[in-house]
Amino acid sequence: MPPPPDRNVFQMPFAPRPGDIDELGHVNNAVYVRWLQDVATAHWVKLASPADVARYLWVATRHEIDYHRAILPDETVTARTWVGDPKGARFDRFVEFVDDQGRIRAAARTTWAIIDRKTGKPLRVPRELTEPFVR
Repeated sequence: MPPPPDRNVFQMPFAPRPGDIDELGHVNNAVYVRWLQDVATAHWVKLASPADVARYLWVATRHEIDYHRAILPDETVTARTWVGDPKGARFDRFVEFVDDQGRIRAAARTTWAIIDRKTGKPLRVPRELTEPFVR
């Protein structure tokens, strides 16, 4: 699922910590969810205005992860992420965890809902919020 050419692709490296490794000797599946949140948050903070970061927050409503090849303790990957098109209060985000040889180790589609920090309620994704993420 390559990103559409009009999407701003954000990249962030990840290396497993000792506690990230499970009894099978590779990164535990729960760690991927943490990494999905970390890369989504970093992308948002990098591209959104400080006022928007202060006004809104995002909550995950769904994660769908396809595991292609395990990540071992001494390996690093780069998360590449981009967003889909907003649908009401929700935005799909796509993430690929890629190794240094360009192989996709895992791919995810996550859904996030935008929340107004003041009211605590979801709202439609404002059009101006999408502009930094779409070229």
